[in-house]
This record gives sequence, C-alpha cells and structure tokens, in this order.
Amino acid sequence: MTAYLNYPEWIRPEIIPNLPFRWYGLMYLAAFLVAYLLFSKQVKERNLNYSKDDIANFFVWGIVGLLIGARIFGTLVYDTTGLYLKKPWLIFLPFSEDWHFIGYMGMSFHGGVIGGIIGVWLYCKKYNRSFLELGDMLAISIPLGYTFGRLGNFINGELWGKVTTAPWGMVFPYAQRFPTNEPWVQEIMSKIGMTSTTSLVNLPRHPSQLYEALFEGIVLGCFMWFFIRKHNKFKGFAMSIFITGYGIIRFILEYFREPDADLGYIIKLGNPQASIHLFTTPFNFSMGQLLSFIMIVGGLVLLFVCRAKNKKEHSNNTLS
Repeated sequence: MTAYLNYPEWIRPEIIPNLPFRWYGLMYLAAFLVAYLLFSKQVKERNLNYSKDDIANFFVWGIVGLLIGARIFGTLVYDTTGLYLKKPWLIFLPFSEDWHFIGYMGMSFHGGVIGGIIGVWLYCKKYNRSFLELGDMLAISIPLGYTFGRLGNFINGELWGKVTTAPWGMVFPYAQRFPTNEPWVQEIMSKIGMTSTTSLVNLPRHPSQLYEALFEGIVLGCFMWFFIRKHNKFKGFAMSIFITGYGIIRFILEYFREPDADLGYIIKLGNPQASIHLFTTPFNFSMGQLLSFIMIVGGLVLLFVCRAKNKKEHSNNTLS
C-alpha cells in the first residue's frame, strides 16, 4: 500500500498546447481581478469619491510596481548565475538566453511587495491621496487574490516542498531525483511503500504551494476581510497587520518548502551540512525566511509608527 500522491497527469502549464498561453499568467489576472473587486467594495463602503477610472489608474500604478519589483527580486536576488547582471535586458523579457519562450516564472513575492508599495506611494504623491488609507484597503484586498498566484505555482509544478512521508506528500514531475542506493532514500521509500526499478527515484514532497495558497491566501485573506476590515483602528493598521501576518505565516511555511538549490540555507545556525531536501533542524534559514523576518520587523515598526502618529493627531485635535 502506497502512502503518497502523484501529481495529477491532466494538469499542464499551457492553457492550449504549443501556444505561449499559460495558466500561471491567467492566475495572476484572476488575482488582480479579485483584489480589484474587493478594493472597489471598500471604496463604496467608505463613500470615497473615487470613480472606476480612478480605481483602475491606481491599480495600474500598483500592478506595474509589483511586477517590476517581483521580477527584479526574482532574477537578481534568487539567481546565482550572474546571467541577469551580465544581460539585464533579459529581466523583463519572457525569453531565455537562446530566445525560447519561458514566460515570467521567476517572480518574488517579497520583491512584489516592495515594488507594489513604491508604485502605490508614487501614485499617492502624484494625485495627492492618502498612502496609509489606500495601503490599508489594498492590504485587505490582496491576500484572497494571492491564493490564485500560488495555485499558478502548483499548476507549473514548481516551488515544491521538502521530501516527506506524510500521506498527502506529492511526487512532482520536475523535482530532483535521488539515488536509490542512499540509505535515507531507502528509508523514505520503505516508509511510504515506494519501489523503483531505476537508479534514481522521485520522492514525494510537501505540496507547499497549496499550503501557502491556504494559509497566506485564504486564512489570512478571510482574517483581513472579515475582522481587520471591520476593526481597522487607525490609518496604517491593516497594512501593518498584513505585512506582519504574511511574514509570520511565510516564515513558518518555509520550513516545509525546499530552498532554492543554488542558494541553499542563507543562515546556518543548526547543522551546516543539513540537506535542503529534508527538514532536520529549525535553526537553518532560507532566503524566504530572511526576507519574511524583515517583513515582520518592518510591519511591526510601521504598526508602532502609525499608532504613535494616530495618538499625536488625536491629541492635537482634542487640544484644538
């Protein structure tokens, strides 16, 4: 009896075979649409004088910033070959070095957050809008849409997790294969009832994309929408909670996700020789955890700054 799942054979990255239209791109469009609809609903709830064109213009600024930031981080921070430093024009082209279409698979959420914040800030400066107010509304709108982004990763069969013996562990077709003569590989195979007639075997992994879709998307999104939206204590509060909350959830889930092979663990306070393919110590940290920790700190700093600013404004209004 086997105790693992195979990646569904019917799932393909392409919407139409042999054409450059991928589900990943469609998932991004779905994410933006969900965020747009939730943002528009908040505009009506707050009786803000924003037309549909105003909202669309705001989203264009935010999305452009998000895509630029996500792509720059994905290609420069996570790529260790130096290719994009030598040929920076490839950063924004959906082609490989030999001009094969590969789409925009190298996208970093942390870079997207930074780019999106810059885009929104520039919009607010140009049109004299409240950055904190719009940032709060956007923070409440983003997580549920983000769910689709992680589903896109799952459809691409990328960003899989570490090897696991959990019954919901999944064999991803593009994951690294391991020598069957390795003792730890034989132990895993024995536990899950897997056999192999070849010298290499593809072991089941945590479906970490689905973990992230559930917790960073649905759970955090419902918390932001049904609770924070109704109890937004001051300007900047929702944005602070989202940044901090996402950072905490992502930091924890990174323990289940396999670090990029080129980067490995960035900080090794546990076993320096620990495999990136297995969870063996909580004291080795990936790039995703490092960036998530920075998000947590940044979110808490923003929370205290906005809280102090709100108290000061309230005190000034009381005195006047």
